[in-house]
Amino acid sequence: MTMAVIALSLKMYFPRRRTVDYCRTLAGLLTERGIGDSGPTMAVLPDFLTLAEVQGILAPVNVRVGAQDMCADDRGAFTGEVSGSDLRDLGASVVELGHVERRTLFHEDDGMVARKVRAAWRNGLTPLLCVGETEREGATAAAERCLGQIASAVGDDRESPLWVAYEPRWAIGASEPASAEYVREVCDRIKQSLGERPSAVLYGGSAGPGLLSRLWPSVDGLFLGRFAHDPHAFMSVVDEAIGLENGDSENK
Repeated sequence: MTMAVIALSLKMYFPRRRTVDYCRTLAGLLTERGIGDSGPTMAVLPDFLTLAEVQGILAPVNVRVGAQDMCADDRGAFTGEVSGSDLRDLGASVVELGHVERRTLFHEDDGMVARKVRAAWRNGLTPLLCVGETEREGATAAAERCLGQIASAVGDDRESPLWVAYEPRWAIGASEPASAEYVREVCDRIKQSLGERPSAVLYGGSAGPGLLSRLWPSVDGLFLGRFAHDPHAFMSVVDEAIGLENGDSENK
């Protein structure tokens, strides 16, 4: 794919009002710049409590809204869970699944992640599947681990849409992040494995100015974190993506 994907999860960092204000500011910046359908694919994943309001703010500026998790079942006695059917009704089109925090803090295993991926597809949501190796190792071995996680999650399905966010878990908070060469090699292998499936491979490690340019076109975009807690920082990555897309089209 040639259109970059820029996604952001706000986790549980912001109180409700700050989330809404953030999205209003971002919508204003996008409107000022006139960035519409021709720009990169953008997505913001707020908390459940603000999802409906955020969707109303961001939909007019062509930003997709996603959820940070979902229940593997659509209905039933599942106290505290959120149905994919309801997420879709609220305007969500993406759902993050398999994040390392869900796996380590809430003990979700491969089987649960696979059930949630199928629930996402069943409800018309695109899974944003998080993968990554736990220990520092060679890029070839890391890629094999990621491919195993993807295979476990998607099973025999070869056609449904899928976004994959690669984040080497050993690099989270590390003094030395994964090198661009390492990330490119792993993501190249992931992209090759996805074949003709409608998909995108994002890098979810520490993001900053220039990272997308160093990884492109081995990655299709970035899955942003705290770097983008300022809407202007989010826009800086959008601008970088637009420059890369323009350059890509000129080389064809």
